[in-house]
Amino acid sequence: MPSTPSASPPDGFPDDRASDFVRDFRTTVAPEYGSRAGLETNPPLFILRLPETAYPSGVDRVVKALIDALHQNGRRVPYAHLPAGDDSELLSVSAGVQLRGGTPDHMTPDRYPNFLVMRDLVAYVRANPTAWANEPQAKQLRTYAAEQRASRGGVLAFTRMEGPQLDGIAGFLAGLSWLSFVQRLPRWVWARWTSRRVMRRWLGAEQVAAGSTKLFRVMDELGAVRRTQLMNEPDHPEALQEFDWLVLRALLEDLSRPAVGRFLPGRRRRTARPVMIVEVPPPGTRGARAAERFLRSLHRAHTTAQPPGPLVVAVGRPSDDLLGDLGRPENITLPEASLQLTRRGGPPVLVTFGEEALAGPGLHIPLVAPKTFRFSRRVPTSIASGVTALALVAAGVLWKNFVAQDYTCRGGTDSVAEAAPGKPVPVDAAGWYKAAADAIDVQNKRARGYARQGRTVRTVVVYVSKKPETVDETRFDGTIPELRGIAMWQEQLNDDAASNTSLVPLIVDVQETGEGFRDAEAKAEELVARVGRERAGANNPDKVVGVLAYAQSREETRDALQVLGQARIPTVGTTATADEMVSDEAGFSYWPFTPNNSREAGIEADFARRTNIVARHGSENECVPAAHAIVIESSADLYSRSLAARFTEDFPGTEQVFNFNQEGDFTPAPPAGTESLTSADVLARRICEALEQEPESVVYWSARARDFTAFVNSMHREGTCTTDDITVLGGNELTNVAQTGVFKDKDWLRLYYSAHRLPSTDDRASAKTRQFVDDYVEFVERTTKGPDPWRQDGHSAVSYDAFHVLSQAVADALQAKPDVSRELVLAKLQNGVRFDGATGFVGYAEDVHSPPVDKTLVLLRQLGNQPEAVLACGAYAQGTSSAKQGPPCSAKAAGD
Repeated sequence: MPSTPSASPPDGFPDDRASDFVRDFRTTVAPEYGSRAGLETNPPLFILRLPETAYPSGVDRVVKALIDALHQNGRRVPYAHLPAGDDSELLSVSAGVQLRGGTPDHMTPDRYPNFLVMRDLVAYVRANPTAWANEPQAKQLRTYAAEQRASRGGVLAFTRMEGPQLDGIAGFLAGLSWLSFVQRLPRWVWARWTSRRVMRRWLGAEQVAAGSTKLFRVMDELGAVRRTQLMNEPDHPEALQEFDWLVLRALLEDLSRPAVGRFLPGRRRRTARPVMIVEVPPPGTRGARAAERFLRSLHRAHTTAQPPGPLVVAVGRPSDDLLGDLGRPENITLPEASLQLTRRGGPPVLVTFGEEALAGPGLHIPLVAPKTFRFSRRVPTSIASGVTALALVAAGVLWKNFVAQDYTCRGGTDSVAEAAPGKPVPVDAAGWYKAAADAIDVQNKRARGYARQGRTVRTVVVYVSKKPETVDETRFDGTIPELRGIAMWQEQLNDDAASNTSLVPLIVDVQETGEGFRDAEAKAEELVARVGRERAGANNPDKVVGVLAYAQSREETRDALQVLGQARIPTVGTTATADEMVSDEAGFSYWPFTPNNSREAGIEADFARRTNIVARHGSENECVPAAHAIVIESSADLYSRSLAARFTEDFPGTEQVFNFNQEGDFTPAPPAGTESLTSADVLARRICEALEQEPESVVYWSARARDFTAFVNSMHREGTCTTDDITVLGGNELTNVAQTGVFKDKDWLRLYYSAHRLPSTDDRASAKTRQFVDDYVEFVERTTKGPDPWRQDGHSAVSYDAFHVLSQAVADALQAKPDVSRELVLAKLQNGVRFDGATGFVGYAEDVHSPPVDKTLVLLRQLGNQPEAVLACGAYAQGTSSAKQGPPCSAKAAGD
């Protein structure tokens, strides 16, 4: 008899007469715009208690149902999901970080001054309990808080600048003036103003203030009182309870502003209520103390916090002690609980789910739909900007009609065949891969040697696709240069660790995930299981503290990041660029390194439309901007469809899209009207037909390098439209093959593509970039034989710098606590990492899971013997920016 397939577990919000609660939950979070007065309340705490047999699956089910109502293609409202974690963690800090970094565009509340300063002060007290043994710390607290504020940018950022370097009495006076009036005075003013605001608005009325009117004196007294507790037990429960309450009370103060209103921009944009979802593990299990501490803090904070406030829902197994501290809330039904959603404050609400409800099908909570705004409250349209815009338009019209047009070709008129070598660079797939892997093995042995000496050593996992075995696999995949960059930074780290004991040598565990990263998710699940079995202790060199991954944006790698994010394993990306990689659970532990597709496509679209890159019809030596784009995508590939969709959205001209996949996979379906093709020969003919209709077109290539090579070879073989040069503009994927010399005879191809570092031959290349290339050449010559095609390729520099990011966070974690836990590494990454690297300046913003701020994006023109940079956007050097560089760089300036 054939077996019956097992039924999938039920999902949705458990239907324990939940229809009213499901309906009212949506309107409580995001009411109709005309009914926003309901947001002025401060709802009670809701506790959804589950049977013991339903943990943890029941918690996952309820939490997912709630989050699905708040999140679709990004957050619809500000919310924080607080899963079970380390009991030493302050969930109030996690809540503030998530709310601050996850507010939808142009929605309020969006400012967190009270939370940020209180978080910084609490962090100082926890990290320096012994400081109070010598003297009061009010001055040090003020200095630390001001420095943290300056590091986040804004007006105080200039106080971090070095003063003028002059000799003699003039230098002394200039230095004294700079120190007094530029560095110290602004910070003193900020600290005084902050203290006055915090004390007058809320802290002065709390018992902890003891009548004081000075913020830093209050925190100094708190540190002195808690000093002994923290010295004896860094995670002393009473001290952590006090700290958690302080941070949460400050956060609630920020969430109460601005008030709901109709006229002021900030008040009009208050269209939804922030939500906090807290998972409560059973008593005695990991994370239970942190969750219950947070709920006790909330109960206390509710007594003085003013509305409007967030909706907090706790899901799980609260202890009897917790319920006692919350006033023994009466157990009620969901229909009764729905009536409490609109209540103004009051005691907590307790609802217990029955096992029958959890065993049956659930209800779908409708997606919240708050009103959105196109513009921030900070940028209202002004008369001056309108006049300026009209003047610019008028100037543009006059220039176009009365000034001679420039037809100079950006990057020249040469094709990829000009000055090309006589044959492609020979490839040694097995030898090159083995050389990079062997170099990593050598450094791993050095790291283990440090561990035997008693040094703290940890492990980093690197995920690659598969070991290239053929010439084509080597050319179409960036694995070898990526491993070279990793080996180079590991060697540098080991060299520096010999004299610098604050560094943590790292063992690199390279794991293959199959062709096209097909096994990425399974490998991530294996790692989660592996770290769950790790033994504790500072002397465990095999303890995994992070992951370097991935080089490609695919569904498989995106799903793997969800697994790593759910387990809160710190992950730093390399060359994966799809915006979709940072979503849901991945947003908790993943930091991409390279500019995302939305920024890249926006810059490329503006570059193609305003820059002379397309051969002018009827001329070999003149160029014009592209008026039309022929876009090639593969809808089955996350990277390709993401890049193509964003380019077509931003390209101001007309476009025609072809969906090309040699395997015939066209799922998900491309946009309506897109022709799907499996043959490179047919694609070449279609592009020729399109060029005949629109000769001044750019071919925008978002598909993979293997498919591009097939297309180029077919176009060359057919030869029906190669009498005129064809301009192709593509993404970073094309660097895998463009520099290997395989297009040596394609004298009709003008190729532009994106990259992530400047060539060392460029005059703008920094000393760091040039030094990296010299070191790379020395490394390759030392480990392999023969010519190398990737001397100017960016993959090795990206992996070198990405490993630098992760290793710096690990070293910072060591300074905070000797055990160097993943939680600490996450926290240090969350604080932001900054340095000058091989790819240019690297500066991650605090509390944001995005690429480094305004990370360098380069567009290269591939010539026969080397690439040439025709555009460099972003903060390649500290202090530069896309916004200052103007279009096309400013088309997607950082923060847009």
